[in-house]
This record gives sequence, structure tokens and C-alpha cells, in this order.
Amino acid sequence: MEMKHINNAADIETGEATFRTLTHELNQALSLYWRIATRMLHNSGIEVLPPESDYYSIEKNFFSAIFLYSYFRMDIPRSRRILYAAANQCLRGMVTGCDNILDNEYKKTLETNLPKQATRFRSVLDIMISDRVLFDILQEGYLARDLTFKQIQQASVASLRALAKSGAQEASEACGIDGILPPDAILSKVHHYKTGILFQSPWALPDVIDTPFLKDTAPIKKALFHIGMGCQILDDMVDMSMDLGMHRHNYVVSLIHHGTDPLEKKALNTLRRKIDKPRENRFLLLDFPHAEKKAAAAALSFLEDGTRALFAKEHQFMTQIAISMITRQIGTDIFFDPESQKM
Repeated sequence: MEMKHINNAADIETGEATFRTLTHELNQALSLYWRIATRMLHNSGIEVLPPESDYYSIEKNFFSAIFLYSYFRMDIPRSRRILYAAANQCLRGMVTGCDNILDNEYKKTLETNLPKQATRFRSVLDIMISDRVLFDILQEGYLARDLTFKQIQQASVASLRALAKSGAQEASEACGIDGILPPDAILSKVHHYKTGILFQSPWALPDVIDTPFLKDTAPIKKALFHIGMGCQILDDMVDMSMDLGMHRHNYVVSLIHHGTDPLEKKALNTLRRKIDKPRENRFLLLDFPHAEKKAAAAALSFLEDGTRALFAKEHQFMTQIAISMITRQIGTDIFFDPESQKM
């Protein structure tokens, strides 16, 4: 038992050194994105402001860190990891910008001197500049003779295709939904594309550029897929009210509608008649404890499967830390028993 404790302590110490290195690489990638965006917008009438204090924080970039770690697990060289992490910031800018427009909100990718009220154009700018920064990053790789012209072309197409499937699913719900799919169908026909595959998109470029040198990436991609599925269930838990108002698919709504609790089904039917437009109520699920428990269990199952498969044996101590950070980031920690979130 004592030797096991020593080994665990050694693993943690080694792991912390690894994560410090990866954090430095992530900061370099984020800086690269910011520098290129600043250069591109110079003399455009739009000024890129200096990064805010939390721009490089692990809390704000946790998923980017997970994707970077997946490259580390597959022994992708440091310079390539930084390139891919910077490219992921571009994909993130495009996805966030699109989500902002679709959801009529604004989560910023780039801080500029544009009016705060100009949320739609700020989102459009985030999409445009992220697309151009991605091309610039790939072009720099070509000029450095690190990438071929064919790889640039293939990577550009692959990055678009990687996001398109998730976007197509979002578009399919634009006019509302006719009925409520069963929970298993929500996972396989909706969340599979909306977020599961989206979490594999950071591998679009490595699959094109590093294919000859890669080991079998299927287990890592499956791990990221499971993390994405877990995150989408967590999103559904806090977005229940909004999704009802916007007539979108929602896993917890499906659990209630197709479930066996008569009181919760009756309460849901009452809500569906009343909610005719989006309403912000991130804690609505607390009124449905049976569905809350089932949704939390499903989300945790996906997240545990994904994180345990993602992290190397010597980094397994990160599993519960990662799950706790994810639930806090999405705002679902209130739904979980503290005992289930022990480190």
C-alpha cells in the first residue's frame, strides 16, 4: 500500500510537469492566433485589443487543452502540436461565432474596439478572421517547407467538412421539431453529430498532415467522442428551458416525455403549453429530480469513459479533476451530489 502511494505521488509529479509543458504550448498557440488576427486587422478600421487577463487561463481553454493532450498521447511532435492547437482556436472561433448568431447571444473569441452592442457583426467578424487566420497558419507551414501545397488544400477542405456535420444538425432544428424522439434516438441521431463528432474535429488536420506517422488514433477519437456526448447532455441539462422555447431536441426533455414518472410528465406537458419562446432558466431541471438523476448518470458515464480512455495510465489522476472542471464550466455542478465529484 505504501509503495502504491509513492508511485501515485510520482505519477502526479510527472504528470504535473507534462501538463505545465502542454500549458506552455497552448499559450504559444493562443498567442499565435492573436498575433495573426491583430496583423490582419491592422488599418482595417477595427482594432484588436490586448488579451484580457483570463485569455490564457486553463478554465477558459480547458477543451483546447484536452485536444492538445490528445496530440501528446499520439506522440505528435511539439511544433505540430502548437500548429494544430492554433488551428483549433480558429475552428473554435468559427463554431462560437455560428452558435452566437443561431442562439442570439455573444461569447467572444476576439476582443476588439467594436461596440459591445454590435453582437451579430462581432460574431461575423470572429468567423471571418478565424477562417483567414487558419489559412495563414497553414501558409506559414508551407513557406517553412513543413507542409506541402497539397496538404494545405486537403487540410482546408477537411477542416470545413469536420464542422459541417454538426452545423447540418443544428440547421435541421432551425424550424423547430415535430415531436420528441426517444432518449436513445436523441443520442444516436442528434447528439452524435451535434457534439460527439464535433469533438473529433481537432483531428481533421492531423489526419491529413500526419497520417503516415500516426499510430492508431481510433481509441483517442472515441474518447473525445464520449467526452463530447457527455458535454452535450450537460448542455441539455442547463438548456432545458431554452430548448423547450426554441422547439429543439433535448435529452432530458426526452427522458421526461418517454419516462415513467407521471408527475414529471404532467409538469412537462404544462410547461410545453406555456413556453412559446426562449426563456433563460438554467435550473429548471431541479423541478424534475427523477430526470435530473438519470441525465446526470448518463453524462457522467460518457465523461468517465472518455476521460479514462484519453488520459495515459500515469495521468489517470486527472480523470475526476477533468470531469469536475467540465461540470463547473458548463454550469451543471449544482445538479451533482458532491460525493460524486470527489477528486
